[in-house]
Amino acid sequence: MKVRQDAWSQEDDLLLAETVLRHIREGSTQLNAFDEVGDALNRTSAACGFRWNAVVRNKYDDAIKLAKKHRKERKRRVANDAKPVSTYNAIAKQQYAPEKAYQTEVSEEKEVEMDIAMPSISTRKRDLTLTDVIDFLEKMAQNNYMSATAKVENERLVRENDFLNKKVEELSARLKELENEHKVVEEDYQSIIQIMNRARRMALLEEESEEDRAAPAFKMDKNGNLEKIAK
Repeated sequence: MKVRQDAWSQEDDLLLAETVLRHIREGSTQLNAFDEVGDALNRTSAACGFRWNAVVRNKYDDAIKLAKKHRKERKRRVANDAKPVSTYNAIAKQQYAPEKAYQTEVSEEKEVEMDIAMPSISTRKRDLTLTDVIDFLEKMAQNNYMSATAKVENERLVRENDFLNKKVEELSARLKELENEHKVVEEDYQSIIQIMNRARRMALLEEESEEDRAAPAFKMDKNGNLEKIAK
């Protein structure tokens, strides 16, 4: 049974965010993401869901929108790939394709530019396929997603840094106030000690004087009895 009660760290929140965004992109559900994170962190899926909705989700609004957009594009692409290619359309494109030399040269130049812009695609012009273009678009979407995620994380770190700086300033001011208060208390304490010492000395002197005044004197008579001598 998962009964983990410790606080969430920054790494835990980041793992939760990355997992949820990945499931959104891939068309999965957030519940599956919570189960995966719960297994990784030894937490319940309910705890992961509560953490996501209460704390983490608000920090990744842009990334969530981008992940949902990527999911729609992925579904649309899968649907298009499932459609059969029309032979009639392919033949029509071949019949009505431009045959002028300068248009061919322009097309070849565009293909060269595409090869430069998409280095992952094969440099052979005739091997350029729809799959290559899809792969390139997926990489672009992934790069945009990572850029948006990095931007959101950077903004969060900036806000956290500003908050910590203000907290340090407040604590420094409070420390200075406490030091001043401690100095005043120390001075008052020393003054009280001096007063008490003077009072103690005065009391001792008074006691000695009273003892000197109150001590009686005696003498012995001829019968051996003691009698008090009047001062």
